Amino acid sequence: MIASQIFNQIKTETKKILKKALSNKEISSEEALKLLKVHGKEFFALRYVADQICYEKKRDIVTFIINRNINFTNICFQGCKFCSFSLPANHEDAFLLSIEEIRKKVIEAKNFNCTEVCIQGGINPQLKFDYYLEIIKAVKKIDPKIHIHAFSPQEVFYMSKLYGDTVENTLKELKKSGLDSIPGTAAEILVDKVRKVICPNKVSTSQWIDIIKLAHKTGIRTTSTIMYGHIETLSDRIKHLEILREIQKKTNGFTEFVSLPFVKEKPILSKLTDYPLKPSYGMEDLKLFCVARLFFNNYIDNIQCSWVKLGPKLAQVSLNYGVNDFSGTLMEENISKSAGAEFGEYLPPDEIIEIIKAAGKRPAQRDTLYNIMRYY
Repeated sequence: MIASQIFNQIKTETKKILKKALSNKEISSEEALKLLKVHGKEFFALRYVADQICYEKKRDIVTFIINRNINFTNICFQGCKFCSFSLPANHEDAFLLSIEEIRKKVIEAKNFNCTEVCIQGGINPQLKFDYYLEIIKAVKKIDPKIHIHAFSPQEVFYMSKLYGDTVENTLKELKKSGLDSIPGTAAEILVDKVRKVICPNKVSTSQWIDIIKLAHKTGIRTTSTIMYGHIETLSDRIKHLEILREIQKKTNGFTEFVSLPFVKEKPILSKLTDYPLKPSYGMEDLKLFCVARLFFNNYIDNIQCSWVKLGPKLAQVSLNYGVNDFSGTLMEENISKSAGAEFGEYLPPDEIIEIIKAAGKRPAQRDTLYNIMRYY
């Protein structure tokens, strides 16, 4: 079906917004919210536009990275209601990896041809700032070429307290030791009324924004994320996207946008009757990918799906809904698994390549900063 036929069957208001996006004009938050609410033929028109904009930027290329996750501790005192990964120090399943144990994991990653290690952990009161620096130095000693993508804004905030200095100087010290980029996690939903329920002890929205901006100012690129499908409203989701777009306009420091649906099987949040969940299923996930592609047009080029959260099948479908990156091999994924995610913790490169090809796209291996290393 050609574009004119698609547009002839939808409401004038929706058609106007979609044509605006196709013309590479910035859509407003109000317009984005309207698109999150579309159904039926309007949904398919939204998909068409998201896929078309993605094609104009990326052609039919879908990228992935060969990487490894390393979660160095699950001991944490933050008490986030959506988390089933963190444990108190006296729990029988609590752990803290030694630097030697981390070294072994990095050597394994190197042997698997990983170009990146993604390192994150709980906010563990046992740790000193030197421990974080030793992790970075140990990785670079094994292979200076391995990209270290590590430490959420929450971890950086905590480190600054351990270091006894500003967040900016803490970031500079981490970079000097070998930190290459930071995951834009701990964002969840950047609306304080939501954060006060799901993560009351985490950094506030304004603190998260400041840390990300300081990272970008320091020359440390970051990803951007959203964790949705719990107690937030559609308006909250759009407010979150708006904050990310405004940061990117000022810094151009985001490498990608990653959409992370809430895994609801085990977290405490799922049992809070005062705050009923508003989970997303299938169409809602795809709709958010599409709206993100339109909303971030001209600002964030790379939209990533999480096969761990969505499952490989829905992640594959998303590749025709504005998504151009399939995430990575991961090798080890503990956080989603602990919350009840059922889709495993490792996908080999060959399987990712076949998933992408079966979606009608051309696979390409990338590095962390989206430089293409190899086409398939």
